[in-house]
Order: sequence, then C-alpha cells, then structure tokens
Amino acid sequence: MLLERERDQLPLWVPVALGCGIAAWFQLANPAWWLAFISLCAALGLFAVVTGRERRAGKAIFWFVLLAAIGCALIWSRSWSVAAPVLERPLVTLFNAEIERVEPVLARDMVRLTLRTGDNPELPPRVRVNVPLEQVVPELQHGALIQLRARLMPPAMPALPGAYDFSERAWFQGLGATGQALGEIRILRTADPLFALASYRQRLSAHVQSQMPGAAGAIGATLATGDRGAIAEADAEAMRRSGLAHLLSISGLHVTAVVGAIYLLVLKSLALSPLLALRFRLPVIAAGCAALAALAYTLLTGAQVPTIRACVAALLVLVALMMGRSAITLRMVAAGALFVLIFWPEALVGPSFQLSFAAVTAIIALHEHPRIKALFMLREESWLRRAGRFIYSLFLTGLVVEIALMPIALYHFHKAGLYGALANIIAIPLTTFVIMPLEALALLLDSVGLGAPVWWFCGKALSGLIGLAHFVSSRPGAVTMLPTMPVVAFGLVLLGGLWLCLWRERWRYWGLIPALVGALIIASTRAPDIYITGDGRHLGIRNDQGELAMLRTRSGDFIRDMIRENAGVEGESEALEDWPNADCNADSCLVTAHAGERDWQILATRSAHHIPVIALSAACRRADIVVSERWLPASCQPRWLKVDRTLLSQVGGMTINLENQKISTALGWTGQHVWTRYRSAETEAGQPGN
Repeated sequence: MLLERERDQLPLWVPVALGCGIAAWFQLANPAWWLAFISLCAALGLFAVVTGRERRAGKAIFWFVLLAAIGCALIWSRSWSVAAPVLERPLVTLFNAEIERVEPVLARDMVRLTLRTGDNPELPPRVRVNVPLEQVVPELQHGALIQLRARLMPPAMPALPGAYDFSERAWFQGLGATGQALGEIRILRTADPLFALASYRQRLSAHVQSQMPGAAGAIGATLATGDRGAIAEADAEAMRRSGLAHLLSISGLHVTAVVGAIYLLVLKSLALSPLLALRFRLPVIAAGCAALAALAYTLLTGAQVPTIRACVAALLVLVALMMGRSAITLRMVAAGALFVLIFWPEALVGPSFQLSFAAVTAIIALHEHPRIKALFMLREESWLRRAGRFIYSLFLTGLVVEIALMPIALYHFHKAGLYGALANIIAIPLTTFVIMPLEALALLLDSVGLGAPVWWFCGKALSGLIGLAHFVSSRPGAVTMLPTMPVVAFGLVLLGGLWLCLWRERWRYWGLIPALVGALIIASTRAPDIYITGDGRHLGIRNDQGELAMLRTRSGDFIRDMIRENAGVEGESEALEDWPNADCNADSCLVTAHAGERDWQILATRSAHHIPVIALSAACRRADIVVSERWLPASCQPRWLKVDRTLLSQVGGMTINLENQKISTALGWTGQHVWTRYRSAETEAGQPGN
C-alpha cells in the first residue's frame, strides 16, 4: 500500500540500485564474490517474480536487484576496458612522448604533464610527470612532441588504511606511472593549432592572474578556467575549513550561474522586440543559447567529471523548460546521476560525486517539502520581510547541506567545517551575483581595453571572499576532525539520508534509524594507537591524551598531514624522541605505550645504519611490537608482532588498536583489486632476511 502511494518516487531509486552494485564490486574485491553477488541478485529477483508478481513491492524488488547486478557487471567491465600496463618498479629513463594535458600547479612551482609514450616497450602508454617551473617553456602545449629524462614510479597505493588511493584513480585514468622530470626538455614537434583550446585556457588563466595578482587572481582564474594550480595551500585549506571549498570546484553553482545569466540576458534582450516576442517562443531560443553556453563553459574549464555532471543537469533543466515541465526536481538529479554512473561508474566512490549529488538532493528534497515550500513561496510583503525570508532560506539550505555533506567529508577527508552554513550565506550570493558577473564583464571589456576598473572591483570582491574564508576557518571549533570511520557506519548514514530524501510519505522518517545507528558507531569508534605507513619509514603513536608523535622528525608535510588526518588530530604532531616514555638514539626508538590496562613496548628503527644481528635480536625479544622499513632477520622475534618490509609489502600500511589488539591493513581496506600491487607470501619468501 505504501509503495502504491510512493509509485512516483520509485524511479528515483534506479541510480541508487545501480550504485549499490558498483559499491558491492569495490567492497568485495574478488571475482568469485562478484559472481556470487550477481547470482544472489538473480535469485532474489526470481523469488520476487514468483512470489510478488502482481504486487508493487515484488516488482520494485525485482528491478532493484536487477539494477544492482547490472551495476556490479558494469563496473567490472569498465575496470577491464580501461586496463593499461603499469610500471613495475621505479626507473630513470630518457623517452619521447606527446603531451596530452598541461596542468599548471603554480602554488607548488611546477607544471603537471600527462604524456602518451607511444610504442615505447619500457613504459606504460600513458604517464604523468611533474616539471619544475624553471624548466617550463611556452612550447609545452597539448599536442607537442617532446623528449625528456624523468624518474618514474608506479602509482602510489594508500599509505594507511582509509587513506587516499591514487593507484585506483590512476587505473581508471589509464595512468601507468608518475614521476619527476630531470633536466632540460627538448621540443621535437610543436603543438598543432587544432589543439588551441588547451592553450587558450592557459592564456586566459594567465591573463586573469595578471589583472588580479595574488590570491584573488588565483581564485579568479579558477572560476574562469577551472585552473586551481595557482591557489596557495593556505588559501585552499581556509576554503576547506570554512565550508567554501565547493566554490573552487567548477560544478553546479558555476554552471548554474553561467546558464542563468545567458538565459535571462538572451530572453530579456529579445523580448525588447515586439516582433520577435510575438512570432517566436523566446524561452526556447534563450534555453538553446544557455545550453550552448553551458557546453562552451564545460569545455573551457577542462571538461572534468564534476563539470560534466553539472552540465548534464543544466541541459536537463533547459530541456524541461523547453517542454514546459517542472525543471528542478529529484528526477532530474536521478537522471544526472544515472548518466554519470553509466559512463563513469568508478565516480561513485569518489568524494566529488558523493558531495555534489548529496548537496543537490538535500536542497531539492528540502524545498519540495510542503511546509518549506509554503514558508518560502513568493508573496506580497515588504522588501524587509522579503530580504529576511531570503536570508533565512539561504541559512536553512546551507544548514541542511552541511548536515548532508558532513559524513561524506569526514569519511574521505577526516574533517568537516562547522560554520559553513553561515559562511555560505555571504559567499554564495557574493560569488554568484557579484564575482562571476564582474569577471565576465571585465573579460568582455578587455576586448576594447576598458576592463581595468571592473577588474579592480572584482579583485576586491575576491579578496573579501578569501578574507571571509580565513576568518571563519580561524574561529574556535571551526573544524571537527574524526579518525577513519568504519565503512559500515558510513553506509548506514548514506542509506538513512537517501531514505529521508527520496520518499514523501511519513515512513521516510524511518531513515533516521540507520542514520542514527551509523552516527553512533562513528562517534564511538576508538582511534587506533599506532599508525605505520606502507613503506615502514613513518610511525605515528597516540598517547592517552590523543596527542600524536612521529618517529621521523624530518618527514615531509604530506606524510605528517596524512597521518594526522587519519588519526583525527588537529594541530602539529610532536617528535617521538621528545616524549618522556620514549628512549631514542640515531638508529631506533623504544617507546612504552599504555593501553588495554597494560604497557606495550614498541621498538622502531629509523636509520639505514647496520645493526648487529645479535643486538637486534635481543632488542626484538624485549619488545611487544617491532616496526622497521628493513627486512628483519628471522631471529628477530618480538612478543606479539613484527612489522617489517616483508609484511608491509604483503598488506600495505597498517593501524593498530592496542586496547582490543585489532590490526587494520591497507589491503584489508581496499581489497586485492587489479590495481593493487601487494606481494604474496611466496614471493617474499625469497627476499633477504627470510
């Protein structure tokens, strides 16, 4: 009976069902389990047909499990269709390649090149190389043929359980290696003029930055071309902490602003002519012009997947306007999600897909609620009350979006801003109605040399946006941080949120149950005590107060930040040798950690110097846990766990919870997918020290 009343909502679950199959493929990570999942879906579908053929519930279950099986098969076939050779070990080589993509990363003083190596048997067909800024020449353009010497290595796997897995992303992008250019780059063939779009994008980005130097120019270039390389890390971090990072990703907000501006401009301009207004359907013409603008903006900003998603959604809205249908609906969101999942099913597990569709779904579900619709509907009232209603609408929308996005941000980035709803009340109108129109006007006036005054105003507006981000991000309690959360808890929260948003009847509130259960699991999850990176070089240990200490004081900012984020620790980490319960020398550290009503002795090496086997074996016997980047000899036998290169090459980085003696590994987190390169125990048996 309930499903009969909700029959109009059932199509919204089509992309959800497809996504469940895709998510199952990523989690199961084994062909036998994939076949078992597809067989289970087939069995459930057959059962639903036999027992509930004439009922809505039976039909709904049949289509849901069928789509889930299709989703699993879809991502399985996609993973093989993009398969490409991957570099097996690091090497330094001289090779020729054609430039496929040029990505300036000016904040790190480099340019990132995606290269096609052709028929070179030593290299994968597609690699990515970082080039220092001093070695960059104007001829480095899309389509140019170059010769360079570079140090290449396989795509990096996650350093810790739950950390970012670049090897997965590289697999679906067809990247077989990444590296660093060494020495001068020779231009063997200049770029073809047909590839002028990428060159134009770079010139436009450079022009914007020349008109607005500093941080304002970097963000202005991002809004115009999607080039985020010039944004300083401090500004990017402030935007993330203040909940304004979505402004730096060319997606729904930016495409909507462009489409809306072109639509209104064309419609109002043509309506000035009575002849055109009476003879033609001006909304259709305006929608067509807006669609062309959306496509052009998508191409100009690099046609990244988030921008393509936003463009598809905008085109669906424009088509609905042409047909006289309601444009902004959850069905439009479902159609956009379905389009992305069919062509890029791997996007499901990425934060960009999850954040963008969660935000849009939450916004539309909120404003489709009868009480909210009545609260914010247009009415005859004073301008003061109308402005107050608009501000309240922005705040409530921002609050709902923050609630929807917080679990996703905590899952992927281990941090989430708490004041984003307030910051977006100012930032979204400022960006949509002031900054982007000013920037478009300035670029237009530059064609006749009159853009300077408008650039000045635009720079001031951008400086205000950056100042707002820094102000909000520096407030006490602006960011909440949590350690890596269980996948089950994250799935329960997502299920609860979808249940709340996609149904209309009162049973939608049943979604609060899994959402609250997931939230309780997340809140009660105890952070691990020990963090060991996949190379064994870096070790982080937490004390009873939640403070984090690092074994190597000269570890890079990336390593320190990555371990702190996975540990959910705000602020700087300490040096392990400064702890009162640590005894360190140049070669090793012996630490006493209290957990689970006992003291644990942890021995970690931190140099490549030779240690006599007898001394090392004696030290191992006195320790509960031994951690080393080396291959430790068989005589090294600690009381509980030996973590050396042999073990880490088989399971990757790991975390250890001493209280319940639970060990989590990168392999256990990601599974043995085709892009992982963990060695088997048989392979390691032949290594030195075994």
